[in-house]
Amino acid sequence: MNKMIRFLPLILFVVLAIVLYRGLSLNPQELPSALIGKPVPAFNLSSVKDKNAQFTAADLKGEIVLLNVWGTWCPGCRVEHPYLLDLAKSDRFTLYGVNYKDERSIAREWLDKLGDPYVFSLFDEMGSLGLNLGVYGAPETFIIDHHGLIRMRYAGIVDSNSWAQKFEPVVKMIEQEIARGE
Repeated sequence: MNKMIRFLPLILFVVLAIVLYRGLSLNPQELPSALIGKPVPAFNLSSVKDKNAQFTAADLKGEIVLLNVWGTWCPGCRVEHPYLLDLAKSDRFTLYGVNYKDERSIAREWLDKLGDPYVFSLFDEMGSLGLNLGVYGAPETFIIDHHGLIRMRYAGIVDSNSWAQKFEPVVKMIEQEIARGE
């Protein structure tokens, strides 16, 4: 028994090393979401540019939607913004924003200065929609299909690499479903 106690620190070290090694092999951008395959949570929010314009989850149905969660306080959002401006030119999907935990005047000024890629950007000052979507931070982007179901969640900067590897296959799959009438 006494000899076993001597090896206890070594055993604990080996167990801890295995746990840490496993953690290093995980991809932080692959965040599981319980909402995949489920409808966008209900909401009623105004837009960044017009506090009198109200939008609900029903406004996100009928087409392929990219829902981008962003904030002026988010350095990654500034990095991905030029790519979002390019994506907004596509007629394959519609790009909407969720301004997450921000100030309306600062968000409006940011969009005016850098360009506005969104059809509209929801103003989620308190983070309620973000919380219901399971957002950890910004930027995060969701693909919503033509039935209003969340098909993918991506945490991180949208760029040409992430688009080609993650987004494009899902968008193509939804386009094929639409073509088949599903």
